[in-house]
Amino acid sequence: MSTYTNLPAPSPEQGLNRYMQEIRKFPLLEPEEEYMLAKAWVDRQDSASAHKLVTSHLRLAAKIAMGYRGYGLPQAEVISEANVGLMQAVKRFDPERGFRLATYAMWWIRASIQEYILRSWSLVKLGTTSAQKKLFFNLRKAKAKLGALEEGDMRPENVAQIAKDLSVTEEEVIAMNRRMAGADASLNATVGSEDGGAQWQDWLEDENSNQAEAYAESDEMDIRRRLLVKAMSVLNDREKEILMQRRLADEPVTLETLSEKHSVSRERIRQIEVRAFEKLQNKMRELAKGKGMVVPG
Repeated sequence: MSTYTNLPAPSPEQGLNRYMQEIRKFPLLEPEEEYMLAKAWVDRQDSASAHKLVTSHLRLAAKIAMGYRGYGLPQAEVISEANVGLMQAVKRFDPERGFRLATYAMWWIRASIQEYILRSWSLVKLGTTSAQKKLFFNLRKAKAKLGALEEGDMRPENVAQIAKDLSVTEEEVIAMNRRMAGADASLNATVGSEDGGAQWQDWLEDENSNQAEAYAESDEMDIRRRLLVKAMSVLNDREKEILMQRRLADEPVTLETLSEKHSVSRERIRQIEVRAFEKLQNKMRELAKGKGMVVPG
C-alpha cells in the first residue's frame, strides 16, 4: 500500500510530542463514513480511502503502543511497529462482518508490536517457555494490580504472589523485573507548554472495553486454539509429545527426563523440539493467513 509513504512517522529527531500533535489533526470517523471508505478500498482498491482509514486510527495505534512502554525499546520504534500492524488491518478489513475497524485493528497492532519486542529481546528467545513469555508480557500489569510499581526489587510477598499467578518461579520474576527496570515514558508528561499544555493521555483515543471487543477477543482465542489443534497434525507422535511437554506444559519437562525416556541424548531432544516448533509455527502461519490473522514469531 504505497499510499502510506506520506504518513507522519515518529522519530527521535522529530520528538514524540510533535508526532502526537500531528496525528491529532486527523479526524475520527463516524460508523457510516468508515463503512463507505472500507467498501471503497475493498471494491476498488481506492488508496485515498485506505489512507484516511489509517490516519483516523493513528491515535489508537499510539495508545496501544504506549501500553508496551518499559521494555527498554525506543518508543518511536514501537509506535512505528504499531502503525505497520494498523496498515495490515486496514488491508484485510472486511466491513461486512459488522465490527468497527478499531476492534479488528487492535489485534494486528498488538501482534506487530509483540513480534517486534520478541525479535528485539534476547531474553525471549527460541528456547523460552510459554510461561516465561506470559511473564514477559504480564509482569507490569501484575505489579500494578498489587501496587508494586516502585523502582528496585519487589517485596518478597509480591514476588511470591506474581510467581503463583503467572505459574513461574520466584527467581524468574525477580530476574525479569530487574531486566525490565528502565526508563518509562509517563502518560502524564506534558505536551506543549508546561503552563497550558495538555498531557500525553489527553491526545489518545478512548479505548473503553465494550461488548464488541469482548466478543472479538473470545472469538479470536477460539480460532487460535482450533488452528493450534489443526496445526499439530504436521508433527509425528514423538515431536508432538516433546513439544507439548517442553513448550505447552505449565511445568516444562527437563531435557534430561525426556532424553532418558526416548533413549537419546539431551541435544537430540533439543533438536527435535526446535524442529517441531518451527514446523508448528509454519503451519500456524499458513492456516492463519487464510483467516486474515497474524501468528507472532
